[in-house]
This record gives sequence, structure tokens and C-alpha cells, in this order.
Amino acid sequence: MDKMLKVDIQKKLKEFDLNVDFELKKGCLGILGPSGCGKSMTLKSVAGIVDPDKGIVSLTTDSETVYFDSDKKINLKPQKRNVGYLFQNYALFPNMTVEENVAAGLPKNYDKNIVSGMIKRFHLEGLEKRYPRQLSGGQQQRVALARIMAYGPDVLLLDEPFSAMDTFLKEQLRTELSNILKDFEGFSILVTHDRDEVFQFCDELLILDKGKIIAKGHTHEMFENPKRVSVARLTGCKNISKIEILDDYHVKSLDWDLIFEVSQKISPNITHIGIRAHDFSPADKDDLNVFETINSKKLERPFEWDITLANGLWWKVDKQIHEHEFEIPQYLKVNPKNIILLEE
Repeated sequence: MDKMLKVDIQKKLKEFDLNVDFELKKGCLGILGPSGCGKSMTLKSVAGIVDPDKGIVSLTTDSETVYFDSDKKINLKPQKRNVGYLFQNYALFPNMTVEENVAAGLPKNYDKNIVSGMIKRFHLEGLEKRYPRQLSGGQQQRVALARIMAYGPDVLLLDEPFSAMDTFLKEQLRTELSNILKDFEGFSILVTHDRDEVFQFCDELLILDKGKIIAKGHTHEMFENPKRVSVARLTGCKNISKIEILDDYHVKSLDWDLIFEVSQKISPNITHIGIRAHDFSPADKDDLNVFETINSKKLERPFEWDITLANGLWWKVDKQIHEHEFEIPQYLKVNPKNIILLEE
């Protein structure tokens, strides 16, 4: 029997109707979208914290377990679902020590080796007798993950796990979580509005907007070819312009007033093009897809130059931290294969 997490749910919310339908057969699914689009509500429906109005949530491993089925009137309580939920605020018990928190989901006669194993695995040695208020944000997150993993969940739900952290701590914990997910044999779903997190952790990607799935597929493929304007924006494409189609392989950008050759035949439903900010390169006047950089402005960041061109395009150039000079070339170009064709 194939392993699978199936979610097909509908729920009426104040601003919109949530309508989510997907099947996860392995690895980690990312749900990407703006704040308030229904991402967390989807996780809560899987966990049993909220009830959908109708639909089905089921897990197939060696056999099928139906968590929720509106037609058959099945609705397992959260504690019966064997689903681990990492909340944004970690939801640790404030009056329990670290080791008591880690043991909180285990039966009363639990094996002490499970807790000591989790303490070691999540680098919590020496903190066993501390309370959550005595821990840093990163330590609290590790305790929350240790508590979840201690009872061996079938499904791991991660709700914006890095949203409240500073950059240094975020990078550290991303690496740790990446290793945890690689070793995890169940299913995991990561909800975020951060495209870097989705790209790093998730095999599959689902993009949600106002309660509806607007795109889904393999993560890397969706970044390379987002197909729609809204998906391109959410995956970090800085340069997007309306176009006029000139012929099968040429478009005029209406926002930048430039003509570009593209590598794919243009279908009539293409309304925009996108160019990622790193995809420009210095050029000679006679190169293909070339334009002038006159009146450009530059902004220095620690590891990047941000170049804003007079026509409205953005160019990002990698730099070393000790390099403080950069001469903007007179001409830039973009390879036809790096121009993304987009529908509205």
C-alpha cells in the first residue's frame, strides 16, 4: 500500500472560503502564501484543532487512518491523530522543566531513554531542569521539536517555525531542522511566507491565495517556471512587466519600454514577463537583449549591490564584504532563456 497523506477540505471563513485539496506521497510539502491566506487554518484542520465544514483528511501507511470525513461523520480528536504540531510560539508548558516538557506527550510509564535520547539529539544537555522562561528562542524551539519527535508522529506540521527569530539563530536552526526532516520517515508540512525556507526544505510546493490553491508542483520547477504573475511574485521575482506580443519569440515590455527575444514560443495567453534580479550580466552594445544603464542608482549591502535602473528594472550583484567600489557597466543584457513567460 502506497504511503499518502490526503487532504481535501472546505471551510467557510470570515474573508473567504478555504478550499484545499492535495495528496502528499513523500517528503515535505511547503505551503507558501501571504499572511491571512488560509495556511495555518489548513494545518489546524489536519491536526484536528479546527473542524472543516466538509471534506476528508486521511493518512495511509500500512493501513488507512481517517482523521476526518464529513460524510461518514468521522472526526478523530487531536490526541488520537499522532500528528506533531510546532506552533509559532512553541506552546511549551511554562511550569514544566525541559525534560518534563519533552516527556509531556508520552504515556505515564514511558521509557526514560526516550527523553534522554531526545535531550541529546536536540543538544539540550545541561538544560534539563530549566523552565521555558530561562531558555533562548532557539532552545525553546528545540524543546518543542524534541517533545513532538519523542512520541514518533506520523505527520509533522511546522507553522512559521522561524518567524520570531533573528537572522543568526534562524540560519543555525534551519540547518538543524533540515537534518531532522531528512531523517523523518513520516510526512511533513511547512507553512511559511518565506520563499528561502520553502526552497531549502520542501520537495513539493503549494501556493495559497485567499483560501484557494493557485499553483502546486515540484518546488524547484515552480521557482524556475512559475507560470503566473502571482506565483512569480511569491517566489521572489523582482522584475515583472506587462507585455505586447510582437511575434512568436519577441515581446515589448510596456513597463520598461524594451524589446526582448525569448527562448520559448509565446502563446496568446501570456500577458507578462518576469526577470529575476540576478539574471542580468554586463554586455556590449550589439549583444542580444541589451539595454543602457544610464542614470542608474546603486545601494551597497554587506554581500550585494542593489542597482535600480532608470527604466524601473532591479539588478542584484553579489559582492565580497570588503569590496566597496562597483562600476555599473554601460550596458546590460539578459539571456532569452532567463525571461519567464507569465499569465495574469
